Amino acid sequence: MTGPTALTLTAVGRRYGPRRPWVLRGISLQVPSGALVRIEGGNGGGKSTLMRLVAGIDAPTEGRVRGRPPRTAYVPERFPAALPLTALSYLTHLGRVHGLGRAEAARRAEHWLERFGAAGHAHTPMAQLSKGTSQKVAVAQALLAGPELLVLDEAWTGLDAAARSELDLAVAEHTAAGAAVVFVDHDPKRLAGLPDAHYRLQGTALVPLVPTAAPVPRVRIRAAAPPGSVLPPSLAGRPGPDGSVVLTVDAARSDEVLRILLGARPPWHVRTVEEVT
Repeated sequence: MTGPTALTLTAVGRRYGPRRPWVLRGISLQVPSGALVRIEGGNGGGKSTLMRLVAGIDAPTEGRVRGRPPRTAYVPERFPAALPLTALSYLTHLGRVHGLGRAEAARRAEHWLERFGAAGHAHTPMAQLSKGTSQKVAVAQALLAGPELLVLDEAWTGLDAAARSELDLAVAEHTAAGAAVVFVDHDPKRLAGLPDAHYRLQGTALVPLVPTAAPVPRVRIRAAAPPGSVLPPSLAGRPGPDGSVVLTVDAARSDEVLRILLGARPPWHVRTVEEVT
């Protein structure tokens, strides 16, 4: 992970009382600007506690948190929907809290409600929203002020498929613009292959996970030599059952191999090209 550090946790620990057990201890984490960081762990393993520390909702019992950006936004696992405001007025109010003018706050609120398919509930009291629509408002409130650090604690839970895809897109947009995103999600396929760093909570510790290298895709080419021709010395193959030559190469090199075979004088006859599973 490269770039300036947006957030640093150093030897951070958290417990809920001097005689209570440690939920987290010795946590060190760096989150550069523009990074996408995934945190995983078992139920009750401290993920939400860590998310609250990252977002600044809670203070650590020990250790230091430095470099948190001024515009940090948080989507909790459970959103308090029973508020005496409509969805639009709630979002507009939060936009004002973040320093936006009233007109701009309302415009952004309407924009995010529209993107998440909740525009029809803009004037519905928060207490009357369904769980799914309430979660859309929770996500919208985190995005409307353009956060520099976005903390998502199971934020996809309760969203419909279209809204989940829209949140995936919003995460990509924000990291591309230089914002850091730290997230927890129960679905192992969520944003698969995209995170810059991946950690797991084990006991009270945060352990970096080394990504498993994806298998290199391969291609099998079966070709027949014209009379009197031999395989170019830059290639290596094996005899096929019908007198052809079989070459198995990395997919990234397959076009080069085909150009060599078809560009030979006389050209080889390529019979089949297939992916190797």
